[in-house]
Amino acid sequence: MSRASTWRRLIGYAPGVNKLFAALTGVFFAVIPSPAATNAVPATAGRTNDAATVELQRLMEDDDATLDEVDQWIRDNNAFVAKGGGLSKDELNKRIRPRLDSIRKRYQDFLRRYPTNAPAHLAYGTFLDDIGEEELGVAEFETARKLDPKDAAAWNNCANFYGAHGSPTNAFALYTEAIRLKPDEPVYYQNFATTVYLFRKDAREYYGIDEARVFDKALELYRKAIQLDPANFALVTDYAESYYGIKPLRTNDALISWTNALKVASSENEREAVYIHLARIKMAIGRYPEAHAHLAAVTNGFYDALKQRLERNLAEREHPDTNRVETTTNTVSPANPTGK
Repeated sequence: MSRASTWRRLIGYAPGVNKLFAALTGVFFAVIPSPAATNAVPATAGRTNDAATVELQRLMEDDDATLDEVDQWIRDNNAFVAKGGGLSKDELNKRIRPRLDSIRKRYQDFLRRYPTNAPAHLAYGTFLDDIGEEELGVAEFETARKLDPKDAAAWNNCANFYGAHGSPTNAFALYTEAIRLKPDEPVYYQNFATTVYLFRKDAREYYGIDEARVFDKALELYRKAIQLDPANFALVTDYAESYYGIKPLRTNDALISWTNALKVASSENEREAVYIHLARIKMAIGRYPEAHAHLAAVTNGFYDALKQRLERNLAEREHPDTNRVETTTNTVSPANPTGK
């Protein structure tokens, strides 16, 4: 994990998508972290380089190294399991737990000696959240917020928890304050946008607006995040995907958003993912030759099933009469249960 991930403990993070671990039947499984959480200026920049700050920085670096190590153990074990070997869940958990507990104890020891150190509470809360102990994590975030009400990350991290655990209106207010305190942090706008988008009913009631304007608010927040972090592929694609939830589909805006995502894509795999979406949008607006061209550019086997389904849908749209004849011919009935 890059050094930037250490700093994300102090600048706030995106909810859900960037956790390294989540609890699953007592064992942890790996999740790829989102880059959205790492592209920000360290909250400790410009602070005095005293002994506590140096110690906390070392602890956060060890925290990240430990999570990296455990993550690799899980990946390696999953590969062995796929081949018929590997450790059982209980055995793997017995190996993981002491490594995580060693970091937990170091945070607890640090906080016993420096109980009013807000960045330490924030970092410890992020560690707890990373390993699936969200309830304990938010308690640390709340403590950090009380100790340093001007730290935007504490407000953001509390908002992430409440948005994910059934209190979206609390999250709206907390994100608003985080943005007021640090209006140049794209992660906060992205988190806010996602929460408004997912909890549209709550947003309608909270802001007194209809659903169309709720969508507009979410999209505006996404655009602000992109303005601050234009090269973030995960962010740009989150924004583009949000158009699928709007009925009727805003086809022109959706097409522009996926075209912009293609410009940001930095690998062939990312580009092919965008081609799939461009084909879907262009099929919807009747630009069939372009849709075919996009699908033809997809060669990664990972997308085979989706590509084939889109190709069938495209053929049905291009030749509706042929499809109607085949449907009539192959009618399913009690006397002909197979439709053949």
